[in-house]
Amino acid sequence: MNIQPLLDALGLQEDAARAMADGLRAQIDDLQTRLREAETHLEHLAITRKTITGLADRLPAHTPDLPEHPDYPRILAAFNHATGPLRAKDVCEALGHELLPKNVEGARAKLKRLVKLGILTEADTGNFARKP
Repeated sequence: MNIQPLLDALGLQEDAARAMADGLRAQIDDLQTRLREAETHLEHLAITRKTITGLADRLPAHTPDLPEHPDYPRILAAFNHATGPLRAKDVCEALGHELLPKNVEGARAKLKRLVKLGILTEADTGNFARKP
């Protein structure tokens, strides 16, 4: 009895099964890589969520819109650099305005408006500071 044709058929089936196993291993490797990337992304998202949640209590509840005048952002920048309260004259100097009464009164009016908006406080009469 000649078993060679049977062995040849068996060899073909082994080759096909080996090729299928190799293909499946390649798919598994690709899926494992994609799974690791997805798990890393999930970890980063969890860290981001934890960071944002931890900072949420430090953020103001609502930041009012500033009036439409270019001095307001500059006034706030002056308060960001200040180590203590500022007076209207200090703000005039920070803005580069001459210390004329009209400029000082204009600065004082802007500071009072920022107090009404809840951005600044007037600790003492004429002394303005950022709200804590």
